[in-house]
Amino acid sequence: MEGEILRDDQWERLREFVPGGRQGRRGPRSDGRRFFNAILWLARSGARWKDLPEDRFGPYQTAKRRYYRWIEAGVFERIFEAIAREPDMEWLAIDATVIRAHAQAAGGARKKGGSEAQALGRSRGGFGTKIHAVVDALGLPVRFDIGPGQQNDMAPACRLMSGLHAQQVLADRAYDADSLHDLILEQGGEPIIPPRRHRKHQHHYDQIAYKNRWGIEGYFAKLKQWRRIATRYDKLAANFIGFIKLASIMLWLK
Repeated sequence: MEGEILRDDQWERLREFVPGGRQGRRGPRSDGRRFFNAILWLARSGARWKDLPEDRFGPYQTAKRRYYRWIEAGVFERIFEAIAREPDMEWLAIDATVIRAHAQAAGGARKKGGSEAQALGRSRGGFGTKIHAVVDALGLPVRFDIGPGQQNDMAPACRLMSGLHAQQVLADRAYDADSLHDLILEQGGEPIIPPRRHRKHQHHYDQIAYKNRWGIEGYFAKLKQWRRIATRYDKLAANFIGFIKLASIMLWLK
């Protein structure tokens, strides 16, 4: 069918978590599948809301308002948690990547929380946002967060790893901190993290297991295939991370 992006089997897994599809006197109150297809089209194309094809997805104003309502209500978060229920915990990998922000993402959000609400900052890579993520042994996302581009990789690491009981946790030497090592060990895992060069004690790590970091690199590469994520256009962090959640849901449904 024209306008369809979701496969039937994908929609069957999603439909029970999509609000607003209850039957009314004149039929379904809203078309959840068409809306989901609309935001998938936006995420893939990187287009502006006003460029959403009305003949395929309806008025862009309707889709835009519904997207913002879902962000406020935490709908994408609930769908992700429902879909990503059984990660492969043989090992986990944690890392971060910087996303360049478009000029239109800057400014205009001071009244809504300022820099914290935007999660934007300058790093050596330019003006942008840093995505922090944890993936499982299959390279599927388990947890993620965003921060300003200059944020230290370790800043959210312990929070992201808290409560995740994996056999091994893989990370590069930017994560070689006693706090993270201790947390991983307390949770019954083995830290696979190269030591920083300035450490007096150069601890051993499993170099063969370390090669499994391909999972986190692959996740970031797949995220950046979504043009709305590869370049950030959204002013508010909550709206930007909504598209990251959407792409992560689709990776689980693939």
